[in-house]
Amino acid sequence: MDRLEQLMKELSEANGVPGFERDVRIKMEHHLAPLSEEILRDRMGGIVAKKTGDANGPRILLAGHLDEIGFMVTQITDKGFLRFQQLGGWWSHNVLGHRVTVQSRKGDYVGIIGSKAPHVLGAEEKNRLVELKEMFIDVGATSKEEVEEMGIRLGDPVVPVSDFFLMRGGKWWCGKALDNRAGCALAIEVLRELQGQDHPNTVYAGATVQEEVGMRGASALAQLVRPDVAFALDVGLAYDTPGFENYPAKADLGEGPTMFLLDHFMIGHGKLRDLVLDTAEELGIHVQMDALMGGGTDGGKFHLHGIGCPTVAIGFPTRYVHSHNSVMARRDFEQALQLVTAVVKKLDNKRLEEICY
Repeated sequence: MDRLEQLMKELSEANGVPGFERDVRIKMEHHLAPLSEEILRDRMGGIVAKKTGDANGPRILLAGHLDEIGFMVTQITDKGFLRFQQLGGWWSHNVLGHRVTVQSRKGDYVGIIGSKAPHVLGAEEKNRLVELKEMFIDVGATSKEEVEEMGIRLGDPVVPVSDFFLMRGGKWWCGKALDNRAGCALAIEVLRELQGQDHPNTVYAGATVQEEVGMRGASALAQLVRPDVAFALDVGLAYDTPGFENYPAKADLGEGPTMFLLDHFMIGHGKLRDLVLDTAEELGIHVQMDALMGGGTDGGKFHLHGIGCPTVAIGFPTRYVHSHNSVMARRDFEQALQLVTAVVKKLDNKRLEEICY
């Protein structure tokens, strides 16, 4: 694996469900620190690296989010099985039979998400969706006392198990938590691209926490940075798999980065959107557009900060998001990196005034 693949492997394989992002934050800080003059942290766990081009220019926020979807232990049965609640949005079809890591104060334990075997299911049971509340985690214990001896408590985080891997000779990146360790990696790499280059602003590149449970960390990070312009760096949905033949949107792996026109929480800022699209045209980059009313990004909080902060969400088409294994294209990441870097280098005070007024 090359450097970029190693970065994605390190970030995606780290464990960090909402409220428990510390391990990912430490890894991200390791990569951000050599590229910045200062590391800033909010009290919820968000982190940004500061790089000054022009101290009198606009404050630009580039942020992914550290957290991934997962679960929390909420009950221990008398026979030592764990019941759980979801942290972030899961479709229960994607959950049964998978391995998870239960993180306790005494260490990590492998568990299996289980339910009844198909051999004993009646016809009605076989044809219905199994709800998460019916599932359980088997950590190999035989009693509640054994679970307690393992150090597992109510409130402990549970993380999907999936290694990062490559497909198509490295053209496709695959694994857990691409939503949104890919956005975290993009923030790091934009800062790397800006090393030794002039830019008419101060860049704050990093990541929030608890995006998957309601963008909770975005408000804290915006309060810390006080941005004039913000970019939410996050994955989008790919519509190039079976079942989307008649879907109104189009977003294919390898056909360019995604920008959201709007989502459930934000309408992308019109003039900032135009600046991104004009820059993409200059660079020969095809930007795929989406309007996803069933979800949102941290931009939903960034754009409301202070007296208002022009914000757009930029990312990459990704298959099978909110499951144990997702797939995205390296080319889309590299083009998003080129595009965001170029836009940042244009954002001076004059451009900010044109955008806002």
